[in-house]
Amino acid sequence: MLPCLRRRSDDRQTAAPRQPSMRASVAGCRMGFGALLNGLLVSVIAALLWKHSKLCEHAASLEEELHMTQQSQEVSQAHIDYHLALQALQEHGTRMVCNGKMHTDRICRFDYLCYSSEAEEFVFFHTNSSVMLPNLGSRRFQPALLDLSSVEDHNTQYFNFLELPAATLKFMAKPVFVPDVTLILNRFNPDNLMHVFHDDLLPAFFTMKQYSDLDSEARLVFMEGWEEGPHFDLYRLLSSKQPLLKQQLRNFGKLLCFTKSYVGLSKMTTWYQYGFVQPQGPKANILVSGNEIRHFAKVLMEKMNITRWEEEEGDGGRPEEERADYIAVFSRSATRLILNQAELIMALAQEFQMRVVTVSLEEQSLPSIIQVISAASMLVSMHGAQLITSMFLPRGATVVELFPFAVNPEQYTPYKTLASLPGMDLHYIVWRNSMEENTVTHPDRPWQQGGIAHLEKEEQQRILESKDVPRHLCCRNPEWLFRIYQDTLVDIPSFLQVLRDGMKSKPNLKKTKMASTVHPGRVREAHCQTSVQAPNQAKLTVSWQIPWNLKYLKVREVKYEVWIQEQGENTYMPYILPQQNYTFSENIKPFTTYLVWVRCIFNKNLLGPFADVLTCRT
Repeated sequence: MLPCLRRRSDDRQTAAPRQPSMRASVAGCRMGFGALLNGLLVSVIAALLWKHSKLCEHAASLEEELHMTQQSQEVSQAHIDYHLALQALQEHGTRMVCNGKMHTDRICRFDYLCYSSEAEEFVFFHTNSSVMLPNLGSRRFQPALLDLSSVEDHNTQYFNFLELPAATLKFMAKPVFVPDVTLILNRFNPDNLMHVFHDDLLPAFFTMKQYSDLDSEARLVFMEGWEEGPHFDLYRLLSSKQPLLKQQLRNFGKLLCFTKSYVGLSKMTTWYQYGFVQPQGPKANILVSGNEIRHFAKVLMEKMNITRWEEEEGDGGRPEEERADYIAVFSRSATRLILNQAELIMALAQEFQMRVVTVSLEEQSLPSIIQVISAASMLVSMHGAQLITSMFLPRGATVVELFPFAVNPEQYTPYKTLASLPGMDLHYIVWRNSMEENTVTHPDRPWQQGGIAHLEKEEQQRILESKDVPRHLCCRNPEWLFRIYQDTLVDIPSFLQVLRDGMKSKPNLKKTKMASTVHPGRVREAHCQTSVQAPNQAKLTVSWQIPWNLKYLKVREVKYEVWIQEQGENTYMPYILPQQNYTFSENIKPFTTYLVWVRCIFNKNLLGPFADVLTCRT
């Protein structure tokens, strides 16, 4: 601006003739100054508009984050920093670590596993920081990553996920985050009480025991698509948080991300398979005992505010002489009726000189039924899902299961298997109707209640003439359904005779002493000595000390098992010995190396681990 204001020294001499030019110059300076001011003003306004735009964008982003946070908190009351959660998902993606070798025994832990309610698919977002163990590649689809249910290898229960780069999040709906630790699973059949306890509640309860953060504040998410069902209150007992159903997830947005989740269920507590591959029966390798089931039953009763007289000394229960023994009979009002129920009740009361009470799932709440059963001396019922409540019976009680005509009790044993588990301490008796005239069939009912009117006449006639339902696979065998939904007139004399015979064989099921369920430890200080007696004769002496825990236990019988194997051979000679050392001479060769294993046995069948193998050279 200075050149526009400075005047030259000869301006005075030439002022008159140059006046127009001077004015033009001043005007030009003024115009340049205005343009500069306008430029500056535009720049300032543009900067302000840009800053305002960025502030608006930031405000909109904050508002959106606030909205998404509020949506997240609609799912859970737990606090979440939405910005940090979104940043973690974008930068680190999804992370997965599983245990278990096969899809049938696998449970996986995820960070930021997402669910698209539009696609109805779980989504794994990849970044360079993502973790996927095991990284199975296409083997993940042969047939699945894991089972969502405790029912093994059922093709409607498989779990898998889609994969996307985390960069695609910018093109998708903003995710809603679930800050709760969640357990994601399938209920197998929430309408059936047996399935609810055996396939859902017990596995979920002990799966939650395996992981410290799956506590009472964890959230259960059911992905099978069922409605709540009649027993949903039982599922609520597992957590203080309301369980979520699959159909509810879409209410929280198009993309729902679980900040920490476990997917799948432990199968360790199940004892029965329902015949999807082979006819139904007990599982081949049962891993649960009655002790775990009774622990679960006790916890559930506490959550239901149910108390019962404890049988064990020191538990504050009433003395034995003050307890009123009674028999509980399950009454059914729709199907599988006991047609002479009143006569049956009277016969039980006279035979055992006890009060008999009836319980009914149709007329009573489940907690009130469990309250009654938890103190009953005997539970009597037709075969059916209600018998799963026998897990709440006190130790020493008797379970009496009734079967309709043509149904072989040996082929349908979920409750016999339960009662027989070590530590359940229940006595099981079965009665089967063998008189065809004492049965009432319902061929015209819907097929799912045993009706056969939809079948060809020849097939109907075959089923009507059959005296025994053949072994079959699950789940729609019409002959099985026809027979199991019969009503039965119980033959009282044969029923009482079965009870009398069964009660004669009832063991003394008092409180199990701890020593009877404690396994022995390793034998200690095992060693061997050898000697050669002749060119074809040698001796091998093996000795050891008792297991360390034996001195603290009162055990009825202690024996030792010794295996001797010639090195290089596939077979071994087993011995059961009462003492802690023994000299073997039979079949012992000179100048030969033998491998020797020793272990302890308590009370005939409680085996301890083998001590380290001994290598003995004669």
